[in-house]
Amino acid sequence: MAEWNAFYQNEDEEEEQEEGEQSGGDYKITGRDSLVFLVDASKEMFIKGEDGQPSNFDMTMQVVRTVYTSKIISSHRDLVALVFYGTEQSKNPTNSFKHVYVYHDLDEPGAKRVQEVDALRGEKGAQLAAETMGSGKTSLGDALWCCANLYSDIKLRLSHKRLMIFTCRDEPHSGDSAKDRQARTKASDLKETGVIIDLMHLMKPGGFDVAPFFRDIVSPPEDESELGLQMEPCDKLEDLQKRVRAKELKKRATARLNLCLGEGLNVAVGLYATAVTARKPAPIRLYRETNEPVRSKTRTFHTQTGSLLLPSEIKKAMTYGKKQIVMERDEVDAIKKFEDPGLFLIGFKPMEELERHHHIRPAVFLYPEEGEVKGSSCLFSALMTKCSERDVFALCRCIARRNYSPRFVALVPQKEQVDEGKVQITPPGFNVIYLPYADDFRTLDAPQCPSASQTQVDKMKEIVTKLRFKYRSDAFENPVIQQHYRNLEALALDMMAPEDTDDLIMPKVDQIDDRLGPLVQDFKDLVYPDGYNPDNKPAAKRKIANTGGAAEKKPKVELGEDELKAHVQNGTLGKLTVPVLKEACKQFGVRTTGTKKQELIDALTAQLGS
Repeated sequence: MAEWNAFYQNEDEEEEQEEGEQSGGDYKITGRDSLVFLVDASKEMFIKGEDGQPSNFDMTMQVVRTVYTSKIISSHRDLVALVFYGTEQSKNPTNSFKHVYVYHDLDEPGAKRVQEVDALRGEKGAQLAAETMGSGKTSLGDALWCCANLYSDIKLRLSHKRLMIFTCRDEPHSGDSAKDRQARTKASDLKETGVIIDLMHLMKPGGFDVAPFFRDIVSPPEDESELGLQMEPCDKLEDLQKRVRAKELKKRATARLNLCLGEGLNVAVGLYATAVTARKPAPIRLYRETNEPVRSKTRTFHTQTGSLLLPSEIKKAMTYGKKQIVMERDEVDAIKKFEDPGLFLIGFKPMEELERHHHIRPAVFLYPEEGEVKGSSCLFSALMTKCSERDVFALCRCIARRNYSPRFVALVPQKEQVDEGKVQITPPGFNVIYLPYADDFRTLDAPQCPSASQTQVDKMKEIVTKLRFKYRSDAFENPVIQQHYRNLEALALDMMAPEDTDDLIMPKVDQIDDRLGPLVQDFKDLVYPDGYNPDNKPAAKRKIANTGGAAEKKPKVELGEDELKAHVQNGTLGKLTVPVLKEACKQFGVRTTGTKKQELIDALTAQLGS
């Protein structure tokens, strides 16, 4: 019989299952994401910026390269295409569209494509683009029509279709009303087929005005969490990368639930994972002769007869009180199921009652799903606003999925924040904090340690103040994963050696020493005895030489009362040796119950510190 835990999942397995769903997604159910880069190849795109800034075309190629490599790592089954318009040469499936050059068809990104994009970067890349494609007339309508054909030629199921236009010209047709009208018509046709069109407009002399033409081309925001069309153009590579990253990442809900606020009052919400632990991908097993992927199958056999067991012949059991409890599969299903998935509001509590140690697993993000229940966004926003104004959190019972155990969760309100470029930093909604049960708390016996003196505490406060810095988790990358993918990238792109990886989590020792100065030595003098070195092993006891007489005794060291009180006030009694402390106890009539150093220090402190 199979073990009970083969059917019963624990919390760790649930979290791993959720992380797998969040990071990879089930392509059989949801389909694949697709992204088409539509890049302007006019002469204006190749003009370099001031002070040696890269050209708009070079910035675009760097962004395309970044997206290609990120797709290879995070979601290699997504489809990506690269199309240029405004070219002299034409290259498309039927060559029926003039001045449109399909550089990459809609397909999975690979090492060869990354190399081809790298070839278009820098001065040599600009020269190669001029020789290969050139710059000619522009017809954005033909370019959009060509992109529509790329989507129609794909036989796979696509869950998300997005098209990004990169240009520095706000009037690509120079006032030609017929071409403008054709482009608007094709953009409308694309949007009706579910393609989302975004504009990544770049800086040009005189500014970029999106109102005359591109306002009718781009798609409206999908939901209230998106900022829609940005009015200010990008003049820096970092700003362009932020906007592209915010658009190309598709938000997938890990679960869609109903938040029940009362009888007959439900709000449709979705659970989103804002941070998922990044792991190296599992290795793929290949057949040695052909390098084809192999699949493993598990079969269960009877231990005595060796016969193959069918799933209907297997039961579940666990041992309780030295007795084996056997259950059928439907009985186990009935035990595991509590209620249907959903969130049920219990009440509200002040924020100060939410302790930091109550966070027992990573939090998720709660956002309304207006498409499921009309009016959910309005009611959700009102609830979030009131909770934020009154500084309270909502206490709910949560069942995230079928057959999941119920949990208590705290819904903590979060307001929206945007940066200077109007890119959203934090979205509005609720952070779902999972709370522990009474069974989850543990009683720990804290070890008894000597308490620090006020002088030692003040000195450590100075050290902490000197070493403070603004921490941002997105500023530190996992060095192990980065090195892993750098090595893979070097092998795939035939590089001589992988790029160097900066380990950002290593402390900057030289900078720390410059900041602290003599504070570290001052603190060591207050805490540790003279000559203390934690790296040195304790010296071995020397044997007394056999000289026929007793060993020479060291002279006694006596301390005055003022000097001893100074040691007590500064907390530096630990720097004195045990014989000196014993002699001090005898000198001042301090009675001790033990002979250990800490006991002598405690006795002297109690006697002279009062």
